[in-house]
This record gives sequence, structure tokens and C-alpha cells, in this order.
Amino acid sequence: MSEAGQTEKTRDGAYRVLARKYRPADFTALVGQEPMVQTLTNAFSSGRIAQAWMLTGVRGVGKTTTARILARALNYKTPDIDRPSVDLSVLGEHCQSIMEGRHVDVIEMDAASHTGIDDIRDIIDRVRYAPVSARYKVYIIDEVHMLSTQAFNGLLKTLEEPPPHVKFIFATTEIRKVPITVLSRCQRFDLRRIDAGKLVGHLRNIAQQEGISVEDDALAMVARAAEGSARDSLSILDQAIAHGGGKVTTDAVRAMLGLADRARVVDLFENVMKGDIAAALGELRAQYDTGADPVAVLNDLAEFTHLVTRLRFVPSAADDASLSEDERKRGGEFAQALSVRVLSRAWQMLLKGIPEVQSSNRPVSAAEMMLIRLAHAADLPTLDEALKSLGDAPSQPAPGPRNGGMPAGGGNGGPAASAVSQARMPVSNGGGQAMRLVETAPAPAAFVAPTPAPEPVADAVPVNSITDLANLAESNREMAFKVLIRRVVRPVRIEPGHMEVSLTSDAPRTFLNDLTVKLKTWTGRHWLVSLSKEEGGPTLAEIEANKREVALTDAKADPTVAAILSRFPGAKIIDVRLPTQPDAPDLDTDTELPPDPGVDNDDDDPF
Repeated sequence: MSEAGQTEKTRDGAYRVLARKYRPADFTALVGQEPMVQTLTNAFSSGRIAQAWMLTGVRGVGKTTTARILARALNYKTPDIDRPSVDLSVLGEHCQSIMEGRHVDVIEMDAASHTGIDDIRDIIDRVRYAPVSARYKVYIIDEVHMLSTQAFNGLLKTLEEPPPHVKFIFATTEIRKVPITVLSRCQRFDLRRIDAGKLVGHLRNIAQQEGISVEDDALAMVARAAEGSARDSLSILDQAIAHGGGKVTTDAVRAMLGLADRARVVDLFENVMKGDIAAALGELRAQYDTGADPVAVLNDLAEFTHLVTRLRFVPSAADDASLSEDERKRGGEFAQALSVRVLSRAWQMLLKGIPEVQSSNRPVSAAEMMLIRLAHAADLPTLDEALKSLGDAPSQPAPGPRNGGMPAGGGNGGPAASAVSQARMPVSNGGGQAMRLVETAPAPAAFVAPTPAPEPVADAVPVNSITDLANLAESNREMAFKVLIRRVVRPVRIEPGHMEVSLTSDAPRTFLNDLTVKLKTWTGRHWLVSLSKEEGGPTLAEIEANKREVALTDAKADPTVAAILSRFPGAKIIDVRLPTQPDAPDLDTDTELPPDPGVDNDDDDPF
């Protein structure tokens, strides 16, 4: 029901939008929130009334409206009833002012603009005072998740033990941002998205009250576009009435919202599943020329793919009031003709393709490429179908001795196999066969067993690290390339035949190509050299520089070297020669240095 006493115009003559004019005034008018209404009804009838409620849900499902109705129920008073009640059929003493948001004891606060501790401190100071005229002082805080951490903490004590004359009602669209300490002190109600069928009935009832002529398919479009929000659906209906000059038609709503014709989306789905690329592209262009957004077309195509899959398992889903007759009838036919694997593959491709179209600066071209991929995939058997076809195929006798003749099955002696899966879908008249991709697949005419690939030849010089690669370049007298490898290559992953590296910023642009060619020449096998997004390890030059720096540091810390430096002011270590042979002695603190003939070791000599 609409607000009591409402007319199309307000008192000052301004037009009142449908979302406000038909705002529910009691629990019976709430659409799609029956579980919450039942809980509150039982609580009020048994006297188990909570001190605080948390209402959460998407935009437009009735959170603020429910809060006002709840405040009205808490303060309900008529000449015959003076107690909290959910039966609000008779207008009470405080009802009108509460529903209009002007009652002195029902305080509504927008937490988005009152986020600080000072605003909460003001509430805490005022809760001590009794209500002016109503039974309860009710605080309605909308978008409560916007409060600051300090504000939430300041509210906790009052929320846990409020005065008996105070009730709190919170509303939020972001329940996960509300601290658990606040949630634990409230009764929580999750307001559901409103079913499209219920929205269609609600919109039809409002259109009848307004005396507006509407088409059922147009109402279904409005309900789908609202995505479960009653306020959004009424706003779209208001716009559609203005757009159509007082009459709501399917074509007008489609043009207004930039939607695709649902029947034409079904045609597009059929063309794609048949693999008829020309017809699919023509249909997409025709819809685009009439104003349909390519992204909206693909979204509708994905939605219809989901509908067909759902109808395969839940035939009663066709009773949805928001579906058109074409979607019900032809969707059921597709559900019987297409396998779940085919539908799942189409769904996955659409999910990945739609973001590409959204981010493209040429959306219609990207949408066409998406349809081409989808139509080509419709011709392909699934992996298990292909393997089954190959396994069931008769073996071909082996060719005779090689006497210059060609083996049967291919001019170059290569493998030849055919695994085609064709689907048959009964069309509406039951006489034709059009669709591909069902479970059955004809056996191929001939099959030649593939010749096993030769085992890869082991590299004469194995390459398992960047050091091996540098040594390989040196052994092939590629000294300049060896220096380049040591300076620019950062290893990420090296396996036989595959090397994944990252490069320094000064690496030549053609380095990866040059390395691939040289590796094939050096090892006699094909290598895949790829550039990784990972940072990779240090280059050989960086490793050597780090070793030299460590050696210099160790040398400075050596007592003998330190004594020499102290005896010769201004002396410094220029270089440390690292041993290159495995049997070369290491320089450590326990090694005695031989006496230098040019240095007198007498301690009495100042030099």
C-alpha cells in the first residue's frame, strides 16, 4: 500500500516521484521481506523486543523504510491500542509524523556526514532524557559503517546498556565494515534482493493505480535492470513513463536502457551454437545499429546461457514471470539439445570475454571477435569426446616396406585423425536439424597411429645454470656474448630445453632471440627462452662483485693486514685476488704471511 493520504502532487504542487509516493507505510506493504516481518511479528506479540537492530542489504531493498516502520510500530498508539504493535492498519497518533521524518522523538542521522566521536557523544548525552511525547526515543543511524573507529567505540557502552526508553536502529550496505563488537549487541536482519517476479507484480499494481498502460515484457525489462532493488525499479518505471509519454512499451524501455531485444538475443545464441559466424555477426551488428550496447548484448547472451543451463536441471525455472515467451519455449528446447559441457564452455568463454569488451576502445569489434571464438568453439568436441572417438576408431594396417610409395592416410606420412562431434537440435516445428555439439560423434573413416616422436638427444654440454651458459659461450669462442650473459641475465628458471630469465635495463632488444639461436647451435636442440615478469636472481657480474666486496671486507678485518695498514699511513687495499684453482690456498686469518724481504720486521724500527 502507499503512504496514507498521498496524492500525485504534494501540497506545494510539486510532483512526487513513484519511489516516494508508493513507499511502504507498514509491514504488509514490504515486498520480498517476509522472513524479517515474521520474526518481528512474533517478537512483538511475545514482548521480546530488542534494544537495537541492524538492517543490511543492497541499495533500494527497504532498509530506511523498514527502520521508519519499526519506529512507528514501537510508538504505536491509538484510542484503542497503547502498546507496541506490528498491526499498523489504523493510523496512530505518531504514525504520520514518523513516516514523514519529522517526529521529535525519532532521530534520523546520516553517518556519512556525522562520522566523528563528537556526533556520538551528542547522542550519548541526550539518551539520558525521556522522550517528549512518544513511548520510545528511537535513533535511526543510516550507513552506520561510515562511523569512525572512535565513534564506534564510544557507542559500545550505551548500545550494550541503553536506558529502557531508548531504541537503536542501524542501516548499512557494507555489513563487513561494522565492528563485530557492535554487531554482537544488535539483532541483525539481512534484507533480501527482491525477486524479479515479485517486482513485476509490484510494478504492475502501481501502474494500474497510476492509470498507465504498460506491456508485460517492458515490466520484465525494468525488473531485470533493477537487480532486486524496489527503489531502482520504481525510478526506472518513472523514467519510462516520462520517456513514453504516459505509455510504457517494450521498444521504448529497450531504447531507453540500451538493452538488446530478448528474442534477438535468443537468435544470436542459436547462431553461435550452430557455428554460423556470418549470421551471428550480422545479428550483433543489427542490434548495435539499433542502439544496443555490445557489452549489454554479451551480458544478455551470458544470462541466457545460464538460463538454458538452469532449465536443464530445474525445468520449473521457466515459470519466472520476468522471462519472455521466447526465452521459456526456446530456452527449454536448447536445454534438451545442448550438453552441459558445451554450455559450461560457452559460459566460461563469455565470462572471460565480457571484461575484454568492456576495457576495449572498440567494443563492437571486440564483441565480434568474442562471438567468432565462441562460434568456433561450438564446432570443437570436448577432450573426452575426442579421446573416445579416437579410441573407438578402427586401426589402419601398417604400410608396407618403404619402396617410394606413400603411406595411406597422408601425403607426408604424418598422423591423420578426425574427431567431429555434431549435435542435432529439434527446431520448433520438429522437422529440421540444426544444432551441433551433442554427446554422439560419428566414427572417423580412417585413423593412422601417430609416429612416436624421437627421444631428445642429450646436450653435449648440459646447461643447468647461468654459469653453465657462460662457460658454453666461452667454449664456443663467443667471448663478447659471454660478457653480455654475465652482465645482463638474471636467472629465474632453467630446465632442459626451457629457460626463463629476466634482463637488466641495458640488455639489447634482440638478446633473447640471439640467445635462442645460439643455444640451438651450441647444444643441437631447440630451446624456448622466455622473458619472466619475476625479478630473477643476481647476474654473474653482480655475484662476482659481491664476492670481491666481501673479500675486501674480510681482508680489512684480517689482523695482519690491519697491522700493515696501521704501520703504513695512507696505504689502502686496492685489490684482492681470489683463488681460481680448487687447490689454491684460501686467505684467512690463520695463514702466516711470508716475510717481505723489503720490509724490516724489527719492532724497534719506526718504519
